[in-house]
Amino acid sequence: MLYQIRVELCVAMTKKVAIDLGTSNCLVWLEGSGVVLKEPSVVAVSVEDRRILAIGDEAKDMLGKTPEYIEVIKPLQDGVIADYEVTEAMIRYFLRKVMGRAWFFRPDVIVAVPAGVTQVEKRAVVEATVTAGARKAYLIDAPLAAAIGAKIPVAESFANMIVGVGAGATEAVVICLGGVVVYGSKRIGGDTLDNDIENYVRKKHGLIIGQNTAEALKEKIGAAIRLKREKEMEVSGRDSISGLPKTATITSGDIYEAMEESIMMMVSVVRETLAVTGPELVADVADKGLVLTGGGAKLDGLDERLKREIGVVVSVAPESELCVIKGAGVAIENLEVYRRALK
Repeated sequence: MLYQIRVELCVAMTKKVAIDLGTSNCLVWLEGSGVVLKEPSVVAVSVEDRRILAIGDEAKDMLGKTPEYIEVIKPLQDGVIADYEVTEAMIRYFLRKVMGRAWFFRPDVIVAVPAGVTQVEKRAVVEATVTAGARKAYLIDAPLAAAIGAKIPVAESFANMIVGVGAGATEAVVICLGGVVVYGSKRIGGDTLDNDIENYVRKKHGLIIGQNTAEALKEKIGAAIRLKREKEMEVSGRDSISGLPKTATITSGDIYEAMEESIMMMVSVVRETLAVTGPELVADVADKGLVLTGGGAKLDGLDERLKREIGVVVSVAPESELCVIKGAGVAIENLEVYRRALK
């Protein structure tokens, strides 16, 4: 009897947590509180013994500034685990940070993963989450979670198309009757665009800039279409020839040209997904349009570019970067409703 009471007490005290394990950022949702954490998916480790030195914001501040005995890495690539031990340490750190004193009662955790992950990759995420301290671990397709978070009625017989633009990949899915019916993906995302900008600035202006500077250029003056009114931004870096400090003025036209090839590949994800979608589902998409989610959805002009190329109405979900984590939170709070969609 006493044992049963203890079990029931533990279950009652168990918190529910949702995690969006993104290539760029990790977001955590806590039952009763909503989104409580957003930090970079970055970890600083000792090169010699792989000891964890910093995680999240603290580790990102070290990018491009570390001595040779410290390495700053992203343990997640394209939304899946690239470094198991470091990912486990990162999940444990974030869970303990949001749980506080309630850590004694191990939480039930749901993790959003790309729709196209393999069984091996799914198992790695579940094992890392349980080892990091979860009582139970569930998985949900990130595009489905994004649709739930965007308040799209996913259970209806009317199809909806979601295009998630993340840091590591662009996913296009058609959702109907509570599940993913058609899925397409390319490993092209926000990080790819940042790399494109770094390479372009080095080639055209002879200036070597870092990832943070490239990201700032993309966010402040970047666009997926040619702007009628040019924007400019002055950036500093290292001269590619002399190695000395150098400053250059970059225009929005430069950023457009730098990103154009990758933007076209993002568009092709949507084209190719629609090409293998049944005619009844395509008719629904043509009627309702598609919804952009993810941090990359905020790129200026991306919705207009897709509308031009695909020929359907395109809308950006409110708080697009939070759709996945909010949807995952709704799913774990309503396990019985969404159980069939979990993995």
